[in-house]
Amino acid sequence: MKRYLQWGGVAAAIVLIAFGVGAIVVGVNGRSTVHSSLTQEAIVGSPDMNASGIAAEAKKAGLPTSIKLPTADIAGKPITNGSRARAFASYMRIHALEATGGLTYSQMPRFATADGKGTSDVTKALNGANGQPLDNPLRNTWISETALSTALNTSYMAEQVALFGIVVGIALVLSGIGFLVLTLGGALRGRGVVAATKTHPSPRATPSAV
Repeated sequence: MKRYLQWGGVAAAIVLIAFGVGAIVVGVNGRSTVHSSLTQEAIVGSPDMNASGIAAEAKKAGLPTSIKLPTADIAGKPITNGSRARAFASYMRIHALEATGGLTYSQMPRFATADGKGTSDVTKALNGANGQPLDNPLRNTWISETALSTALNTSYMAEQVALFGIVVGIALVLSGIGFLVLTLGGALRGRGVVAATKTHPSPRATPSAV
């Protein structure tokens, strides 16, 4: 029975190491895919994508001070990893707010007007050639920003998941190695004790003379 338990421990250790190696490989491949996909898009941070630049742009656009501004410096830097992609997305949101006067999609009027301010009253909206009211073009700007920033944030999330997989893989490999050492160490120690017992048998008690 003891031998079966030892072989079971060895098998469990091998499984842990195999799963660990697999997790590391998948994580490395996932991180590489994120980097190569971002590199293909040839995205570069605009000159105002740093703390001082975006603060000046936000002040010029009249954005309220309650809006939290990004601080990462990616001005002129290629967006080739998840962290920079996330920073670029945060700057894109500020650019969109500058275009909409600080309003989000839900806060903007639904229809376009001649003065450019927009309205949610269909009777005051501009009508197109088909007689239907025209949508507020600033809402389309926000939709485009949301779609692009979501893709960039997804790249960041994918990179973090890949890094987590690598860390978990390393932990599994180390756990498997430790389990294997303990199992084999215990087996060898047990054999040593048995061998020592056979070589030096314990003395039997001799009956005392009456």
